[in-house]
Amino acid sequence: MSAECLEFLNASLKSIPDFPKPGIIFRDITSLCENPKAFAMLCEAMADSFRYMGISKVAATEARGFVFGSPVAAALNSGLVMIRKKGKLPREVYREDYELEYGSDTLEIHQDAIRPEDRVLIVDDLIATGGTMEAAIKLVQRCGGRVMGASFAINLAGLGGALKIQQEFGIKVFSVLNFDGA
Repeated sequence: MSAECLEFLNASLKSIPDFPKPGIIFRDITSLCENPKAFAMLCEAMADSFRYMGISKVAATEARGFVFGSPVAAALNSGLVMIRKKGKLPREVYREDYELEYGSDTLEIHQDAIRPEDRVLIVDDLIATGGTMEAAIKLVQRCGGRVMGASFAINLAGLGGALKIQQEFGIKVFSVLNFDGA
């Protein structure tokens, strides 16, 4: 992606200081999504790094991951699998508990959503500490799918999640916008 495109995307993203608490800079992805040119450019960039990897399924995490996972799946001509919060999927599920920077949660995936021959890209809006992504990877693997990579709109590099996922799982991690701090 060109420096000009990155500059445009960064300018489309609003950064809110001291939200939700003092010392935090909140990266408001909704401002970027409201701009049709920026949103399309961001989703294409999230798909581009994986375009020639034979992705058959995009697995997106609830809820903002769905916003990006859907257009990325369409760009890659692949299916979309929704990884949801506990209790929201009607068929038999695999469940994975995980830790967040502010507590714990549970993600679920339909047991039949991904097959062993599937090459899967996991998509979310942001990676911070990597807890959500680690749970998503484990769920895809329990289904038998091969995780080919993870794609994010934003990486908060200072929190180490992307590096953790690369080192622990050996998968390609791509993010369009990268910020050193939290």
